[in-house]
This record gives sequence, C-alpha cells and structure tokens, in this order.
Amino acid sequence: MPIPIPIPLALLTLPLLLAGSATAHEHHNSLTAEEANAPIDAVLWIHIALQASVWGVLFPIGMALGISRSRWHVPLQTAGIALTLGGIVLGHAHKGRQFLPSLHGKGGTLILLPILAQAVLGVYLKLHIHERTFRPYAVRVHGAIGKAYPVIGWTQMLLGAVAMGGYCRDGALGQCLAHYIMGSGFVAYGVIMALLLVAGEAWVHRSGRSPEWWDSWVIMLWGTVNTFTEHRGATWSVKDMQHTILGILWWTGGLLGIWLSRNNQRNVVPSLIIILTGWAMSEHAQALMLSTKVHATFGYTLMLAGIARIVEVCFIPAPAPPHDNDADSEQGGANKAVAFRHLPPFLLVSSGILFMSATDEELDYVHDSGMDHVTYILIMFSTAFFLYMLILGVIHVATTTGRLAAGSGSGSVSGNAIELVSPRQSKWYAPVPRGEAAHVLGEDEDE
Repeated sequence: MPIPIPIPLALLTLPLLLAGSATAHEHHNSLTAEEANAPIDAVLWIHIALQASVWGVLFPIGMALGISRSRWHVPLQTAGIALTLGGIVLGHAHKGRQFLPSLHGKGGTLILLPILAQAVLGVYLKLHIHERTFRPYAVRVHGAIGKAYPVIGWTQMLLGAVAMGGYCRDGALGQCLAHYIMGSGFVAYGVIMALLLVAGEAWVHRSGRSPEWWDSWVIMLWGTVNTFTEHRGATWSVKDMQHTILGILWWTGGLLGIWLSRNNQRNVVPSLIIILTGWAMSEHAQALMLSTKVHATFGYTLMLAGIARIVEVCFIPAPAPPHDNDADSEQGGANKAVAFRHLPPFLLVSSGILFMSATDEELDYVHDSGMDHVTYILIMFSTAFFLYMLILGVIHVATTTGRLAAGSGSGSVSGNAIELVSPRQSKWYAPVPRGEAAHVLGEDEDE
C-alpha cells in the first residue's frame, strides 16, 4: 500500500562506476498493462528495505556519532556507504513490475555525489594534513554534507514511494507538491522543536532570542512564498483562495510574532497561526468521505499542537537545574514539565504525516482497497510514533556518546559553545546551569 513515509579508499571509485551503470539503465517511457501491474519481485523489496534502513536509521545515527566525535562514526558511515551502493545495484537489477522515468530514479544517481564527497573528505581529514589552511574548511563542508543526509534520505524515500504508487503525474503534480512540501515542513518543525527541547535550550538562551522569534521568522518567510505560488491561471478556485489567504495569514501573523518577540519575550502568535491553519484545513471540502475524515483529523491534530504550545509557553516553565539540597523535591516537577513539552513536537510530526498521506491519489487507492478512515488514520499515527522515537533516539545518541558521554570529562563546553548535556540532571534535557554569584560572609554576619 503506498504510504508516503517515510531514506575506505576502495569505495571511492565505486560511485563513479555505479553512476555510469545507472545512467545506462533503461527506463520505460511507456508501460504495458502487464508491466505496470506485475508483482514487485523480491529484489526490489530488498532494495526498498535496505535503503530505508540505511538512510532512515543508519546514516542519521552515524551523523549523530559524528557530531559527538565518536570513534564509531567512521565505521558506521563506511558500512552505510557500502550498503547504499549495494542497494543502488539492486534497484537497477529488479524484474517484475516496471516503472516510468521518475525523480526517484534520477535521485538515485545524484545521491552518489554527496556519498563520493563524504568519502573523499573523510579520507582527507583522516590524513591530518593542511591543518592551518584547507583542513578547517574541509571540516565544515564535511559536517554540512553529513547533516544534510537525513534531508536527502527523507526526500529520496518519499520520491520512491511516489514512484512506486505512480503518483504525481500530469494534473496531480500541484497537489502532491502542496501536500508533501507542507507536510514535510510540519515534520521538520517538530524535529526543530524536539532539538530545542532535548538539546538546544542552552543555545536559545545564548542567542538572546525567544523560540517564538525564530518560529515567527520561518512562518513569515514561508507565508510570503505561499502567497504568490498557490494560484495559477486566470480562474480562482476555492482552494486557490484558501491557500493564498493562508499565506497572507502566515506572513502577517509572522510579522506580529517577530515584533512581540523582541527583547527575548515569549508570545503565543505562532501557536495561534498553527491553530487557525488547522481549523482551515479541517474545513476543506473533499470529494470522498474518507478524504474529509483524514483532512479533519489532520486539522484537529494541528489545532491540538497549537493549543499544547500555548500551554507550554504560558504555564510550563523551562526546567532549571536543581540545587543539591532540594534535588529530590524539584526533580519530579522538572520531569513533568519536560514530559508535557514533548506533546507539541509530536503532534506536529503527526500532523505532517497525516497531511502527506491525504492526497487524492493516495486516498482513492485506500478507498478502492476497502480500508476505512479509522484504520488509515491509526496507521499514520503509528508511523508518527515510530518516527518521533527515531528522532529522539538520534538526538540522544548525539548528546550522550563520544566526547559528550557521561564521565568522559568533555560533556560540558565552556565559552560560547553549546553545552548539550550536564551530569545526570535529567534523562532527556538539561539547560546550561545559570551562574550565580558566590555569597561572601560580611563582617556583620555570623559564621
């Protein structure tokens, strides 16, 4: 069932050879009914499972190990590259069902470029040469490409699901772009909120800006783009008007949020924008009852995320590190606060998955298969649970391994660097301790 989910020196020459074979692989510009409806063979299923495991799990964990400077970073990424190259070979060797040319096929070739770049840079960095000239820049480029791996994998896995279902062709492309880009945006928003919750509170404090300042800028810029890209042609449809006014809502609300966030002040404007967007989406008129139910659930989930964010902003204080003498009394309250703060990012991830699964072509397939909306929606929430667990797992690896492991002596970084962990204060989150002036006994005080 098409569900848009979500993707050594000897290795250096393999991407070039595979690029040539991938370019030479023949794709079909037209398919017979037999080719289009043939069963998917075992080779292609292995390709799907292998690439999803590597790009969805192995590479993100390897990226996290690289951030923490763990010794396991290089072996894990090397294994990931080898498995990816094997998966590419399988993707071009399958029989059974055939597919039309797609962006997924082209992406399978383009994806060799970052793989090759990472392999070359990794070997170069291991040589420890040009320490004061080229190496610092190579470190930055290597880190930037590595951090792009989850985005590359997500995009390629999504394109693979689209190609497998034969979606987003002809007149359906516009709807696919709207659902997949916006849905991915909600997932990314949830990931960023989880990062700030688990590991980024110190960075937020040092930036001198409230989280809503950053939220408002993103919403404002996205709304500006959305305002001028949702309508095409001379005729305005109802959906054109709704989507365009949502863009206007975002940039006007984003401007207000930026203004209210000055001087490091928190506000609820981004949350209100999320709630209004959810309400608008829940009221979208749809051709199928199934589609109406899925869109309504997406809207309600987004509204609940906004409400939870308002509660978090107004009533849930950021947990502070407990003092030694009252750790037992304060630790329980801090843990409860952190537990609630996981609700908004999880709901944003869930709403993103729901919206990505609500295109007309997907829901037509689900309707024809006889599945009801309850089962389909619960499948999407199950996917969101697994994805959020993976997100937290990757963040946990990045903040508790390598140089940041407990007891390594390098978990705390002084100066302007970001402190990601602190000794055993909280399992999931610990902000940087605020410095307090030492109390000096005066002459008029008893010792």
